[in-house]
Amino acid sequence: MPKGLKRATSALLIAIALYGLLGFLILPGIALRIANQQLAQLATVPAHLQRIELNPFSLELHLWGLHIGEPEKAQVAFQRLYANLQWDSLWSGALHLGDVELEKAHAEALFAKDGTLNLTQLFKLPPSAPAPADQPPSEPFPLRIERIELIENGLHFQDLRPSEPVEFVYDSLNLELKNLSTLPDDNADMNLVAIGPHGGRVDWSGQVSLTPIASSGQLKITDGKLKGIWPYVRDAVPLVLEDGVVSLSADYVLNLTKGTELQLNNASVSISAFAIKSPTDKPLARLERLDISETSLDLAKQQVIVGKIRSQKLETWAAREADGQLDWQKLLASQPAKPAPAPAAAPAPAPAPAPAPAPNEGGAGSEPAPAPSAAQQTAATPPTAAAAAAAATSAATATPAAPPAADEPSKPWQVILRDVQLRDYQVHLADRAAGSQEVKLDLAPLNLDLKDFDSLGTSPFGLALDTGVNKSGQIKATGQVQLQPTTAKLQLVTRDIDLRLAQAYISPFVRLELRSGQLGSDLAVDLKSVEPLAFSIGGRAEVNQLHTLDTLKERDFLKWQQLVVEGLDYRHGQGLVIGQVNLQQPYARFIINEDLTTNVNDLMIPQPASATANAKAAPADKPLPIRIGGVSIKDGSANFADFSLTPNFATAIQQLNGKIGTLDNQSPKAASVDIKGKVDKYAPVSIKGSLTPFDPMNSLDIATSFKNVELTTLTPYSGKFAGYRIRKGRLNLDLHYQIEKGQLNADNKLLLEDLQLGERVDSKDAVDLPIRLAVALLKDTDGNIEIALPVQGNLNSPEFSVMPIVWQTLRNLVLRAAQAPFKFIAGLVGGSDSDLSQVQFAAGSSELDEPAQKALDTLSSALKERPVLRLEVEGMSAQSSDGPLLAAQRLEREYQTTWYKMLQRRGDKVPAEPSDLVVDEDDKAVLLEGIYRSRLKQQPPAEWAELADEERGAKLKDAVLQSWGQSDLLLRQLGQARAASIKDYLVERGGLEDQRIYLLDVSIAEAQADGSVATALHLGSQ
Repeated sequence: MPKGLKRATSALLIAIALYGLLGFLILPGIALRIANQQLAQLATVPAHLQRIELNPFSLELHLWGLHIGEPEKAQVAFQRLYANLQWDSLWSGALHLGDVELEKAHAEALFAKDGTLNLTQLFKLPPSAPAPADQPPSEPFPLRIERIELIENGLHFQDLRPSEPVEFVYDSLNLELKNLSTLPDDNADMNLVAIGPHGGRVDWSGQVSLTPIASSGQLKITDGKLKGIWPYVRDAVPLVLEDGVVSLSADYVLNLTKGTELQLNNASVSISAFAIKSPTDKPLARLERLDISETSLDLAKQQVIVGKIRSQKLETWAAREADGQLDWQKLLASQPAKPAPAPAAAPAPAPAPAPAPAPNEGGAGSEPAPAPSAAQQTAATPPTAAAAAAAATSAATATPAAPPAADEPSKPWQVILRDVQLRDYQVHLADRAAGSQEVKLDLAPLNLDLKDFDSLGTSPFGLALDTGVNKSGQIKATGQVQLQPTTAKLQLVTRDIDLRLAQAYISPFVRLELRSGQLGSDLAVDLKSVEPLAFSIGGRAEVNQLHTLDTLKERDFLKWQQLVVEGLDYRHGQGLVIGQVNLQQPYARFIINEDLTTNVNDLMIPQPASATANAKAAPADKPLPIRIGGVSIKDGSANFADFSLTPNFATAIQQLNGKIGTLDNQSPKAASVDIKGKVDKYAPVSIKGSLTPFDPMNSLDIATSFKNVELTTLTPYSGKFAGYRIRKGRLNLDLHYQIEKGQLNADNKLLLEDLQLGERVDSKDAVDLPIRLAVALLKDTDGNIEIALPVQGNLNSPEFSVMPIVWQTLRNLVLRAAQAPFKFIAGLVGGSDSDLSQVQFAAGSSELDEPAQKALDTLSSALKERPVLRLEVEGMSAQSSDGPLLAAQRLEREYQTTWYKMLQRRGDKVPAEPSDLVVDEDDKAVLLEGIYRSRLKQQPPAEWAELADEERGAKLKDAVLQSWGQSDLLLRQLGQARAASIKDYLVERGGLEDQRIYLLDVSIAEAQADGSVATALHLGSQ
């Protein structure tokens, strides 16, 4: 070989060897030293890099064991970073990397309460020189990477800014990017999978472009726990999350070239096992499942289109409080606005960390950095927390966007719901502002369908509602609704709506109790506008089984089996037309008082003067035109009484059938009345005439006739007020009432045929008159008594002659109540057979058994009806039945207390209370000796020492039990406990005021045959 070639070859080999030596050994060592020096100089926490490896021939670079943070608590770390530089970077004009791999990296992203982020505090970087104002924006650095892979990386996020810390961990985060480039119009393929240790998964795949910034692909989050991010929500609204899992997926297109352009397609969201409650542990809502699918979003157009919403089994509660506000409204309004955190002061320069141990500066023997500890990966991992962390980080570091100009109108978002189906909902409503009693309304199962709902409200949408109301009612509504302008056309069907719901709303105005009543209807509702209000209602309505009670007299007032309204046509502000009203089995009680007022007047509750004054001051509106084609009555009945007559008259009417003609408040024509019936099944009665029902004081002409009424039916009245029974006789009564312009002219005729009085009745209320003589004087030659009773006067004046007839009845009622007070008050609530004068207790017990509780429930209900009564409780105990049981209980407590003290002295672990101990029988035998000496203050008899242990123990126990069984203190305490149990039950369960219940001194009583002991109750008045 020529010498020149040998020299060239040798030189080349030496150069290659030197290049390899420089690349493999020297440059990695120098770079590692410089890197660690820079980390020590700039980092505010301990930081070092373990090893650097470089292959100068393949241009492959390995960085091993980066650790930033305290030795056992890394804030940023990775096990290996690999990069493969391509040779064409020398001539292509762009940095070209073949592969970049980051393996087992870990980052701690921690927000402090003042909003500072730990990652921004890791380095103290020197300030950069400000760029010249006229310097054009720089082009991005040309970079092209064929593949980036993140392998089993981890992220720990913690945010202390909310009222409750937010914390989650992703311990398996893998990312692969292909063909990432900063060159224009280059797209990178991306695939990300993140999994948390406690469930929750994020899948993200698609394309990413850096110049311009754009991305498209699919994002999917599976089984995310809402509890992870709920503190952010709770700081805005005071709702406590009990549980909730969310999953979502969407195809997206994001482009930041011109503003923010974001489009979502095929989006779906599923929420399951969702439950929230108030801060006071009151349940607010529980949802089994909500699925939203076929959804799209266009950020530029500010439009959301939801294809399908399916939801099952939501249960929620809401109430209107006594002040008229909804509890949800008050709950949300009670949350104070959270003040924005003050800007964090610039952190003071951290002291230079102590020099770290010299790392192994390259070499095959270097150890990789330890992986993050398991303690750093214990938080729950909702998949949505990744987005929350990114948003929180950007919010802490980004510059706020400029607010829109004040005169620039904001464009409303448009939300379109194509198909909504809600199934098996339960809505629990309560109204506590309706009066003294709470009104509860349960809507279940509630099903709702919406079709083509548009939040802009310019087009109609379909509505279908089907719900149960409390136990038996049902409401169905179908039709079209539009929001702008507000219009609606609905078909409304109701069945068996319980009218007792209205009780609390009518109680302040009328003394009536709704005992029963069900509403049904088939109506067409047409709402044409809201301002001005214009709507119409047409169709059919019925009220079945209506029953009202006069609460003054505790008797029926008005009821019917069925009321049907046919041909209903109501037009708001224009009039009400009813084709026909059919009444089946109606009943009414009508009473004319002495002063010619009626029982209807008695039932009306006077309203405050201010409300009356306001009502009078308000201008009188034109009365609404009302026209009723006719009223038909079938199989009706009534109770009628006229106390303005002397003597008073009262009777019951059955088999009422007839018709009332057209009723029209716009016509002065009187309506015809033709009704027939019978008194006591046989005596005919008729009511004929005419009246103007909407203004009876203006014109009325009614003639009522009763024929052949058996006077024996009036014996209770004759015996009470006349002092005689009626043996036989018949009554004929003709009442003719005429009213013209408020002037009453009544012509009443009474005919008694063959009246015969029976035996005398000893009644204190009987008038002191010779009734038999009066009857004989009034009879004519035919043996009849005929009396004319004309009545005239001005109905607008209250000055009529009134005869008092109430005092004797009231006196007898008071006398009966005083002789049997407990039976009387029990009868107020339907418990007339209950013995409420005493409460039975089992021997040795102060617990109320079920019969005692039922009796006290009846007693509390009755006492609420009579608020001026007070109750006195006399606790009692009996030595014969209570003593032995009290002694046994006392001995057992003494075992536990003595053993508890012994265990404490020995240093053994003991429960919180001696009563929680269980003492073995063997230990009891040992303890019994000391208990005997302590209780009886003496030593056991000497002859007992000769006895067997079992016999000796029995004698010791009998002596102790006999001593405690005769204890007056234990008996007194039991009597007090029994009285206290009764008072506690009546106050806590019965709802009585504690001031109304007095505890008398306890007494010793005799036990019942079964061993029970009665505690006596007494009634008094306040």
